[in-house]
Amino acid sequence: MKYIVLVGDGMSDRPLDELNGRTPLEVSHCRNMDEIVKNGRIGTAATVPKGMAPASDVANLSILGYDPVKYYSGRGPLEAENIGVDLRENDVAFRCNLITEAGDKMVDYSAGHITSSEAGALMETIDKALCVENAKFYSGISYRNLMVLKAKSGEEAHRFSKIKCAPPHDIVNKSISRNFPHGEGREILVDLMKRSKEILAQTDINKVRIDLGENPASMIWLWGQGLRPNMPLFKDLYGASGSIISAVDLLKGMGKIVGLKVIDVPGATGYYDTNYAGKGEHALRALEERDFVFVHVEAPDEAGHNGDIREKITAIENFDKFVVGAIWKEYKKRNDFRIMVLPDHATPINCRTHTADPVPFAICGKDIEPDNACVFSEAASRATRLTFREGWLLMKYLIYART
Repeated sequence: MKYIVLVGDGMSDRPLDELNGRTPLEVSHCRNMDEIVKNGRIGTAATVPKGMAPASDVANLSILGYDPVKYYSGRGPLEAENIGVDLRENDVAFRCNLITEAGDKMVDYSAGHITSSEAGALMETIDKALCVENAKFYSGISYRNLMVLKAKSGEEAHRFSKIKCAPPHDIVNKSISRNFPHGEGREILVDLMKRSKEILAQTDINKVRIDLGENPASMIWLWGQGLRPNMPLFKDLYGASGSIISAVDLLKGMGKIVGLKVIDVPGATGYYDTNYAGKGEHALRALEERDFVFVHVEAPDEAGHNGDIREKITAIENFDKFVVGAIWKEYKKRNDFRIMVLPDHATPINCRTHTADPVPFAICGKDIEPDNACVFSEAASRATRLTFREGWLLMKYLIYART
């Protein structure tokens, strides 16, 4: 049996006046996702447990079949795993965004989606110039980078892990100073962030970006911290060997920790220009040697954060055509598979950030008895009785359901 999970990050939304009360998903042409619904079932799932932040790490951990309440340890450690940073017992890993700040406002959480080569050079400069004995900076992909803080004891590491840090995409156009980290030990983080401004302002990379009319990487932003995670292997929990395909370190790191093979797709960027077709093609190849594949596409989420309706619709349609379509075309002729398609969380255009709204999911394949639904949308999912109040149970349903 082959098990396939296809995730359109942030694909779910809320009704928009600009779309006559419909969502981007409802107006998108999604023939392949609709076909999965027609041949299977649709429902809703709460991928974000009550009381937890509606972050991509929490939601995707749920989709992978791990209860976030039990296993979640922060975003930073997951990204550290993918870029090869070996966290020790008292290390605290922080996500380190390169952002654009001006007039005490968060202008851009991604520094204009700065290139990885530019970001790598800037992170190297930051690491050398800040000269902090117990902190080390690492480059990742584009604006998504990493800092590891080496605590003196387990107690200190725990304190650092509990500092409240605002995700930068949640405070666009809001005050920087009012959203600095707060809690015991915050002074170290705030000092690093403030000092980074002067260092980054002197770099040739930022001077050129400004000359070209591009957003400079004018500051670092520390958030999403956590300690080294401890999770059982996916194969031990669900009896299937698998692969994961994503452009972002967060998902790759999560996959590595649970024993999934990470597949790098050329041209996968984590943005609008990602290689959709390549992800679909590599997923099919992965299924030739393993039983499970998890494919993640970031673009709809980025469009949600940017408040861009047109780009969100385009991203959803590209996900449907090139990723879902490639899988469905091959596997609809077979009887040894199950496919599940869903967003990890909602990223509503009007909010420009993640919300904990239950998300729609569709599943079809062997032993899945079709219901009467025919379209993949938020409204269609709410009209059914198939509901998971704990999203991590979806994986058990995918693997073990007999309907």
